[in-house]
Amino acid sequence: MKTTISLIKADVGSYPGHAKVHPDLKIIAEKQLSKAKEDGLIVDFHILAAGDDLELLMGHHRGADNNKVHSLAWDTFKAATKKAKELKLYGAGQDLLSDAFSGNVKGLGPGIAELEFTERSGEPLVAFMMDKTEPGAFNLPVFKMFADPFNTAGLVIDSSCHDGFTFEIWDIQNHQRVFMNSPEEMYDILALIGAKSRYVIKRVYPKKGHPKLPDDEPVAAISTEKLYQIAGEYVGKDDPVTLVRAQSGLPALGEILEPFAFPHLVSGWMRGSHNGPLMPVPFKYSQCTRFDGPPRVIAAGFQVNNAALIGPVDLFNDPAYDITRKKAQEVAEYMRRHGPFEPHRLPLEEMEYTTLPKVMDKLKNRFEKVK
Repeated sequence: MKTTISLIKADVGSYPGHAKVHPDLKIIAEKQLSKAKEDGLIVDFHILAAGDDLELLMGHHRGADNNKVHSLAWDTFKAATKKAKELKLYGAGQDLLSDAFSGNVKGLGPGIAELEFTERSGEPLVAFMMDKTEPGAFNLPVFKMFADPFNTAGLVIDSSCHDGFTFEIWDIQNHQRVFMNSPEEMYDILALIGAKSRYVIKRVYPKKGHPKLPDDEPVAAISTEKLYQIAGEYVGKDDPVTLVRAQSGLPALGEILEPFAFPHLVSGWMRGSHNGPLMPVPFKYSQCTRFDGPPRVIAAGFQVNNAALIGPVDLFNDPAYDITRKKAQEVAEYMRRHGPFEPHRLPLEEMEYTTLPKVMDKLKNRFEKVK
């Protein structure tokens, strides 16, 4: 029987402003998922939070895109939204973009990353959760995990990783996808995913003939939902999540965490309209306060045992990342000094769904031709 790990998240209300999930919302989620566990719908779960996002991590045997599991998540977010409105929390229910559940939370606002796989004798799993940024923020670290030998030594010295991996890349503007192999198509992969606002890594697979893993079972999955594309206007940041399996024919745990030692620039931050450094932080520091940022990422580590989740280990709660955090603060300070100028502010084409168009509407009749 295959195991499925589902990580489904939504911002359904926070305090103060977009800073942090209220404890009462976590209590509601704990009650909802505890009952589901007692009823046998899921095997195990953990309630987590990254900044203002409520994160539901569930282990079960029902497969990806399961109606009952997605319905459980939707009902949990709806119950949490009701409480958020009672408490007058900020942005109550903002990620729930429909009143009707259609059998799946895809396209309704919440972000989803799911892995369905055959468990190995030892199954390490890392759940990465970001706040104040976009799905493309995972492009660089996931590429480095599975394709960069300067990051992942196993690509060179481990025969089971040596042939590389297959990347499923989505064009989120045209709603298309392509499967590409590394290292053979590495430069072509980079040509796409370097344009992170349009091309995003959705899943990573072992290649055909992998000595330890079936090639049809993903080893990494990333949420790629873009809220503005669903709502038609800016309603909040996408705040993506990712699930990554480790060890035994895959990158080691340390190779999976190493990419985040570089606080690379990502889009999002204040009003979803700025570039800033991604800061890896412990759970307790995931709330974003400086200019609603800078963007954060947390990492929860687990061992999976028949869909039970043994953990979490707070993987960025480590002084080894102190230098990274200091560098992120220095980069944040540098970017902030640009104020409303690019490259701190996003280029115009990426601000189409922010509040800027309303400003431009006021001025459109004042522009005149230059002779």
